[in-house]
This record gives sequence, C-alpha cells and structure tokens, in this order.
Amino acid sequence: MARYQVGIETKARIIEATRSLLAEGGLDATTLKAICDRAKVRSGSFYNLFGSKEDAIIHVVRESIRAVDPDPDRVGTDTVDDLVDAYSRFLQEEPEMARVYVIAALAGESTGDSARRQFLRHHMRRVERFGDAMQRSDPSLTPEAAHVEAELLLGALDGLAFRWALDQTFDFPKYALLARERFN
Repeated sequence: MARYQVGIETKARIIEATRSLLAEGGLDATTLKAICDRAKVRSGSFYNLFGSKEDAIIHVVRESIRAVDPDPDRVGTDTVDDLVDAYSRFLQEEPEMARVYVIAALAGESTGDSARRQFLRHHMRRVERFGDAMQRSDPSLTPEAAHVEAELLLGALDGLAFRWALDQTFDFPKYALLARERFN
C-alpha cells in the first residue's frame, strides 16, 4: 500500500512540475530534465509512470481542457453566457492551467499530433455547445448560422485569451462580455 501511495505522489509531482514548466516557459522549457529536476525524481521513476515527456504534457493538456468546461456532464442546459462566464472564471481562478491551455493550443504541431487532435476535438465540441446554446436562445437561427456565430465568438474569446496569456493584467472578462454582446 505504501509503495502505491509513493507512486501516486510521484506522479502528482511530475504532473505539477510539467504544468508549471509549461505555464512558465512553454514547450521549450518543458524538457525531461527540467520536469525531473522540478519534481525531484529520477528519469527512471518518470519512465515508470509515463512513456515519454509528451505523455506527461498530454496529461496536463487534458486537465486544462477539462478545467475550461462549465458542463462536464454534458447536460446541455448551459447558455452562451454560462459558457463565456466559465471561460472567464477559468482564466481568473486557474491562471496557471489557463496559460497551459492557451500555450498548448497555440503550439499546434509542437505538442504532438495527439495533443493537436485533442484540441481540435475539444474546439469542435465547444463550437457545437455554443451553437446549441445560441439556437436555444434564438430558435430562428439555422444550425449553419449558429455554427458560424459559435466559431466567430470562440475565435474572439480564444484571441482574447491569447492576449491575456501575454499580459496577465489584460481584463479578459470585460472584453469577453463585449464579444458576447456582439453575438447577442
């Protein structure tokens, strides 16, 4: 039992080290050596838990994708305001995870094909959810029009999140609300 607990604690330290390195310096700073040094583990211990540095990064990317979701159970009752507010809360309440989310999404090919595909699936699910919420609030919108509106709003929000990642003093909630009003 104690050995199992040590493994859980080691994995948690590796994940935290990977998260903080990604948030602080992006992918270039997130080397295997840096992860092991920060987590205070040897590379053998790392490889007992993860197949590669990319696997640890993917784990952190998955966490960040889940953290931005206001309705993880997919009940389908979220409104556009709920979705925009969740994005704002995510940046305000979990800034380190939010930086990982933005950095990993922008890194594209550098994060590996698996991470790129995950972000694309995540984006498409978000577009669908925003579109569904838009149609619920305005039944006259066609599915195609709702999809276009959702892509435009998410594009604006993601651009604002990028701006926030560059400058933490940027007032994301203010501009997110203005972007939301443009699509009302």
